[in-house]
Amino acid sequence: MEQTSRPYTNALNRLKAANLRPTRQRLALARLLFDEGHRHVTAEQLHSEAMSNSVKVSLATVYNTLHQFTDAGLLNEIVIDSGRSYFDTNTEPHYHFYCEEDGMLSDIPAEDVKIASIPNAPSGMELASVDLVFRLRRNRAERDAA
Repeated sequence: MEQTSRPYTNALNRLKAANLRPTRQRLALARLLFDEGHRHVTAEQLHSEAMSNSVKVSLATVYNTLHQFTDAGLLNEIVIDSGRSYFDTNTEPHYHFYCEEDGMLSDIPAEDVKIASIPNAPSGMELASVDLVFRLRRNRAERDAA
């Protein structure tokens, strides 16, 4: 007989592994984030999804939860500019393409990028990670045709 898991099992296990208390709102947001594979979301997108799924949560709570998940290692935050951050469920080393025209963020496998040299960190500091975003826009011919 095939055993089926409860709808919140994946979310509950992730929160427990990250030592986060599984509140109702955390569980609901974790389900939206992690049950469909890797993805990139903004707080506003996740808030909209939550509301569409009858999860009553404020935008401030969504922001707080996303930052708690990031601090716990469940997400990576990709800062595109001072007004736009995406939260990435893929926490393995990788890089990103960002399309400036439509705001789409997509993964680039780490092995597809070769970094020849990384400068030494200043005294008393160590390298925590490398965030690399390739910003894209349609070439002139594509823009003119649109």
